[in-house]
Amino acid sequence: MGPIGQWQNQAHGYFAFPKLEGEINPRMMFRGKEVLTWSLNNYLGLANHPEVRKADAEAAAKFGMAYPMGARMMSGQTRKHEELEQKLAAFVGKPASYLLNYGYQGMISIIDALLNRNDVVVYDSEAHACIIDGLRLFPGKRFVYPHNDIESCRKQLERATKWAERTGGGILVITEGVFGMAGDLGNLKGITDLKKEFTFRILVDDAHGFGTMGKTGAGTGEHFGVQDKIDIYFSTFAKSMAGIGGFVAAEEEVIMYLTYNLRSQIFAKSLPMPMVYGALKRLELLQTKPELKEQLWTVVRALQKGLKDMGLDIGVTESPVTPVYMQGGIPEAANMVFDLRENYGVFCSMVVYPVIPKGQILLRLIPTAEHTLEDVKITIKAFAECRDKLKAGKYDKEKIAQF
Repeated sequence: MGPIGQWQNQAHGYFAFPKLEGEINPRMMFRGKEVLTWSLNNYLGLANHPEVRKADAEAAAKFGMAYPMGARMMSGQTRKHEELEQKLAAFVGKPASYLLNYGYQGMISIIDALLNRNDVVVYDSEAHACIIDGLRLFPGKRFVYPHNDIESCRKQLERATKWAERTGGGILVITEGVFGMAGDLGNLKGITDLKKEFTFRILVDDAHGFGTMGKTGAGTGEHFGVQDKIDIYFSTFAKSMAGIGGFVAAEEEVIMYLTYNLRSQIFAKSLPMPMVYGALKRLELLQTKPELKEQLWTVVRALQKGLKDMGLDIGVTESPVTPVYMQGGIPEAANMVFDLRENYGVFCSMVVYPVIPKGQILLRLIPTAEHTLEDVKITIKAFAECRDKLKAGKYDKEKIAQF
């Protein structure tokens, strides 16, 4: 049993697999009580936007959830799928894009399709699990560099170049735009600058950056001014778009290659039409309502400044992802989260070992455009008081609180 699994009997249904009920918004029901929720990746508040709900409902009523039937290569292709791909590509500044049923499986399949045993991968040590799982299937050589360490990335590229010269393969660098736990940004400028010294392509997972970063919300590449230097751009609909699915964007020849080689799409049913119509509406709102992103960042700035002013450690986040770091083991973390939920009415995600180092607690807050400054004030006060209780040993028990 793994490090997390050993706590399953105490955690299941409360700390793990909790049930939030009611309409998706900052205040939801948890075990019969209303809680202020900071755990939903609904960055722009589109999950319950009236225009989104209307588009989803009308498409479901018109098409049901089955159409189109079959994989896109066989019988599941529609003009609307193509329209969404064209609009996504134009928005992120790429010639073409291809839809993915799910972001996680899509990334695994992208890595599988792009690489063969002669190729070499250089990747960030804190890459998301979908990237790591994709690399587990990769039969070739891979080199990892410490998180955002450009000098180490350069050294790994030197090693990769020598290896590729022997095998005749190519080099793919993989990183993220926004790292979803710490909230810091991938050093896309530093990596793309290395193209002056080495020959490689770069794949960026921008799940948390799409819709939140950059002047128009086109992502972390736009934020740094290097979108044109990103060879393969990937994102999911599960964050800012508040939906299901994802996409990959690149040059037309790369997308056409992926279209005929992505096993997760070739052998899977096409994305249902209501999800396609819904994604089109979400993309439209993302582009035409900049006030959504502005409101998100108003909340983000207030929350992060307030936490820091209270002496809380939020690390090096540069994105809406807001981690709060404290010291303690799993029992202390669980007892503190229990206190936050039951006595302060604040619900957030708890991250402990092995996701982060032993002895460290990470409470992750995800601000949205729907949170208010009053929500921020309540949360900062709750976190400051719980921090003080933790330091005073109030949560230092061998047993996790019973619920």
